Amino acid sequence: MDLRQRTGAILLLPLLTLGGPRAEAPGIPPFSSLTDLSQGGWEPLVFPKIDQTTEYRLVTEDGTQVVQANTRGGASGLIHRLHRPVTGDLTLSWRWKVANTYPHGDARHKAGDDYPARVYVAFEFQPERAGFFERAKRKAVEVLFGETLPGNALNYIWANRLPRGTRIANAYTDRTVMIAVESGPEAAGQWRMERRNLARDYREAFGETPPAIVGIAIMSDADNTGEQATAWYGDLVLTADQ
Repeated sequence: MDLRQRTGAILLLPLLTLGGPRAEAPGIPPFSSLTDLSQGGWEPLVFPKIDQTTEYRLVTEDGTQVVQANTRGGASGLIHRLHRPVTGDLTLSWRWKVANTYPHGDARHKAGDDYPARVYVAFEFQPERAGFFERAKRKAVEVLFGETLPGNALNYIWANRLPRGTRIANAYTDRTVMIAVESGPEAAGQWRMERRNLARDYREAFGETPPAIVGIAIMSDADNTGEQATAWYGDLVLTADQ
């Protein structure tokens, strides 16, 4: 049983924490210009009780440096921590590619909560909007692990079987909403371009104005299904149109 189950449904990615100093960073370090993945504030995102991690490495694909993820029955990610207010026109753009999806993956069930590729956007916790029991659970986790947890999150997924455009609560917690921006194996092996208005997506998911972004992560995982996949992630770009 992993930490997500042991600490209750409030937590989807329990180590997407904010324990270090907050950085006022307007952008996200581009993978295309890194010399290694420790540059620019990218950090491993790992989970207790999940020994098998996903391998992330810089590779040149179609003439551009990107991150390649290889997962085989494990789970881990890469996270960049920042503090960025969300204006009405703030968009997140990226491109990605997968070699395959999971035959047994299904976002509607805990046993199928794996994705060959996902982009995770975490937002600042707002205690004034939380109930007593949620605040108490969060405080207990912070005491146990010495970390401050984020609030709501948007998970942009390359879904296994959810129709493209579907938006549902995560199987573990309704504080994270899954948005299927791509789906199925039909586009496997092809680069896909994505562009999302973060304020609009947050309002549609949670029915309120979004707080600041506190972390953006990429993740390819297979710990629930035990399957394997390869994915590629290009630069993630935050843009506030003028």
